Amino acid sequence: MHTTGEINIGYDVLAVNKELAHENRRRLDEYGITAFNIMGAIGSGKTMLIEKTIERLGKRYGIGVIAGDVVARIDAARFEKHGVPTVGLNTGKECHLDAHLVEHGFGELPLDELDIIFIENVGNLICPTDYELGEHKRVVVVSVSEGDDIVEKHPLIFSNADLVIVNKIDIAEAVDADADKMVEDARRINPAIDVLKMSLKTGEGFGDWIGFVGKSAGF
Repeated sequence: MHTTGEINIGYDVLAVNKELAHENRRRLDEYGITAFNIMGAIGSGKTMLIEKTIERLGKRYGIGVIAGDVVARIDAARFEKHGVPTVGLNTGKECHLDAHLVEHGFGELPLDELDIIFIENVGNLICPTDYELGEHKRVVVVSVSEGDDIVEKHPLIFSNADLVIVNKIDIAEAVDADADKMVEDARRINPAIDVLKMSLKTGEGFGDWIGFVGKSAGF
C-alpha cells in the first residue's frame, strides 16, 4: 500500500524568508540605515513618490533605491537620473521581492554612504504581503483611479502596513471615487495604521509624507 504525506512547503519558504529578512534588518541597523518597503499596484504612483522624495531629501541625506520588477531596468533608470545609487532586481516570473533578492541588492549598494533605502516592490497588492524584506517601514500606495473599493478588496496587505497613501486625490471626482472611504477602510482593517491623502501632481499631502520619512529615519 502506497502512503502519502503532506509537506507544508509554503510555511518552510516563509520561515526561511523571515530569517533572511531579520539578517537584512540587522545589517541595515549596523549601518544606521532606515529602509522603506514601498508596495502598491501598477500605476499607483510608487515610482513618482520615490522620485519626488529624492528630489526633496537627496541633497541632505544619502538615499539608495532598490527597484524590483519583472523587468526592473525601466524604473531603475528613472531613479538613476536623480544621481542616487540604484539596483534593479529582476524577479522574472515572481510577483514580489523576497529577502534573498534584497540581500543581493544591499550587496551592490554603498551602505556606508546611505541613510535611507527605498525598496520599490513589484506592482501588485497580493504577492508582497507575506514576504518581509528586512525593512523598517511598510508603505502601501493606492490611487483613487483603482476604485474606492480597492482597500477593502485587499485587506491583508493593509493589516501589517505602517502607512497607506491614498494617491491621486486630485482626480477623485473625475473617476467617481471617494478618497475618504478608502481612508476609513484602511483604518477599519488596521486601526493602528497611518493614512495620508495625497496628490503628487498638486503636492497636497506630500509634506506629511516627508515628515513620516524623517520621523521614521530619526531626522
